[in-house]
Order: sequence, then C-alpha cells, then structure tokens
Amino acid sequence: MPEQPLPSVWQPKRTRQPGLWPLPPLLTALRRGLGGWCPVCGKSHIFNGYLRVVKACENCAAPLGEVRSDDVPPYFTIVIVGHIIIPGMLILEQAETPPIWVHVAIWVPLTLALTLLLLRPVKGATVGLMLSLGMMKDDRA
Repeated sequence: MPEQPLPSVWQPKRTRQPGLWPLPPLLTALRRGLGGWCPVCGKSHIFNGYLRVVKACENCAAPLGEVRSDDVPPYFTIVIVGHIIIPGMLILEQAETPPIWVHVAIWVPLTLALTLLLLRPVKGATVGLMLSLGMMKDDRA
C-alpha cells in the first residue's frame, strides 16, 4: 500500500508586501484598533456598525475586511469581564453577605453593560493585532 502524503498544516495567509500598505508596529495597531480607528493609518473608522468591520480603509485602503477575528474578541471580553465581576461579587459577599436578589440586581446588569461596552474595543484591538501580524483571511478552504 503506497504511503499517503501528509496533509499540509494550515497556515494563515500573510500579506507583507511593502507596496500595498504599511504594517504598523504591534502596540500602535492595538491602540488604534482599541479606539475604533484603522490600525494602519489611524485616520478612518474600522467599524461599519456595532461590530461589522469595513471592507477596506477609506484612507489607506488596508484590507480590514480580510482580517477574520471570529471568536477571539468574545473570549477576551469574557475573560476581562469575569476578572472584574467575580472579585467584586466575592468582596461584596465577604463584606456584607447580602441576599441573592441584591447580587442579581447588581451583577447581572453590570455584566451585560461591561460586556457590551468592551466587545467593540476588544474586537478593534484584535483586528489591529491580526493585521500587524499579517494574518489575513485564507480563501483556500
């Protein structure tokens, strides 16, 4: 029986052609994305709606729509919100021992508000991170 060739390991498509658009330094791309601006030039908006990323930057034509952040921003947001909410719950429980309805009245709305407020900046920072690393959508699949 002949040996089957091993399938190639998936690698993200990396676009580092200097003529297309400049790749920003990592911290610059993160900061610009966190603010909702294009990670490359910082002059136009990255979002076309609440979480929809524009196809390309209006100023520098960086292909922002080619960056697929998928499930990473919600995961990061869950970790951040969890690290804020859980210690607060534990501190309140140790200090006052309130009834459960007080916990529900405080922590459920706060969790929802923090999640909705942080999701967009975290997605922008994730797009900036992936763009500065050259991780673009791969159309082979």
